[in-house]
Order: sequence, then C-alpha cells, then structure tokens
Amino acid sequence: MAERRMFAKSIVLSDAFLDMPLGARCLYMTMGMMADDDGFVNNARTIIRITGSTEDDLRVLIAKKFILPFEDGVIVIKHWRINNYLRNDRYQETKYIEDKANLLIDKNGAYTFNDDGIPAGIPNKGIPSIGKDSIDKISIDKDSIDKISIKRKDESKDSSKRESTKFVPPTVDEVKAYCIERGNTIDPESFIDFYESKGWMVGRNKMKDWKAAIRTWEKHDNGGNGKSKGSASAYMDAIKNRVSQVDDWV
Repeated sequence: MAERRMFAKSIVLSDAFLDMPLGARCLYMTMGMMADDDGFVNNARTIIRITGSTEDDLRVLIAKKFILPFEDGVIVIKHWRINNYLRNDRYQETKYIEDKANLLIDKNGAYTFNDDGIPAGIPNKGIPSIGKDSIDKISIDKDSIDKISIKRKDESKDSSKRESTKFVPPTVDEVKAYCIERGNTIDPESFIDFYESKGWMVGRNKMKDWKAAIRTWEKHDNGGNGKSKGSASAYMDAIKNRVSQVDDWV
C-alpha cells in the first residue's frame, strides 16, 4: 500500500467542505490518510476517537456525501480518485471487493453507487445507522448542521473572550503614562520590579487590574488621603521593614 496521500484543492478548499464543522474536516483528512489504495476505511469509530471528533461529524460527512457508507460498516471516500493517483507498481487493491463492485466512477472521477442506490440499511458497525430513504431526515439535516457550526462558533467566541480578559503585565511606559495622568510620583520601574518579583500576584491571587494597584500605591504613599506626595521607594521600604520585623519575630 502506498505511504503517501494527497488531497485535491478543488475538494478541500471548496465552500461545501469549508462550511462543515472543524471536527468533520479533521475526520475527513484523517480518513484520507488511513484509507487503503482504493479509498476504503473500516475503522471509522477508531478514527473518531483518534481525532477527537464526534459521530455528528461523521454524519455530516455522510449527509454532505464526502464519504459513502456500506451496510457492513465500511466507508469509502467519494472523491478518492480525484484526490489520489497511484502508480500501478505501488497500487494494492482493496480487500473490500464486494463493496467496490457496488460502485461506479462518474465522469468527474468520483465514486457513486450503482443506479444511484444506497444500501437499504446500514447497521451500527462503526457507522451511525442511516437508511436509504432517510439520508436527509436523520439527526443531520441542514438545520442540525448549522446548529453544530453555531455551537462551535459560540465555544470559540467564549474561548476568545476568556483569552481577552487574561491579565497582561504593563510596560514601564504604560505605567509611566498612567502615573502622569494620575498626577502621582510613583516610580514606574519600582512598580514593575516589585510585582515582577511576586509573579504579578496580589496576595494569593493573580493580579487582574494593574491600574487599581497603582491607585492603591498612591494611598500608601501619602498615608491614605488619596493625593500622592511620597515616592514608590517609600512604599518599598515600608514593605521591606515589615518583612524584617516578621523575620525578627521568627
């Protein structure tokens, strides 16, 4: 069996392919890598687990006719001969001869069932059950495909939102600009050095708002009246003194 597999841009860059959920696309590509030299795959469920895809992704591929299922649980990649061309000296015919005999090759080079027929019933042997008359009515129809896509887009948005709220330490220039805006005398470099030494932790928690920390420093700098008169070094000295006192107690 050949070791290399290819994918035609006309297939994997088409709107029909790219409109499918990411899990379905990943499943298709992995099946294409693991299929035999005629494009047959007999371990769909195993590949689903390997790729982290779902049975819904498999149903999407079937409903969109990127793969064709057989009643014995085997599937074939519809556009296999468009994706791949094998030299005769490297080609090894599939062992699923009976299934292959039920296929025709259309004028574009894609597999199709004889007489446009689909096996009457596909038992649950690695392929979710799909009947001949229910290919458009199974739990995958246009609406359910859209729901899968919308759900995954929402999950992606939630992930992006979490990432956008992740704390990012400020630069010296950012701290300096904010201190000028506030009219305080806090030393930006001392502020940065202090919190970098603590891993940007406030107590036991990760800092969420460095500007709030600046305002807290202002209060400490001038005894709590909210108008900064001292310097950040005074605050640093107070911290060091407090630590020294604790050390003496120990």
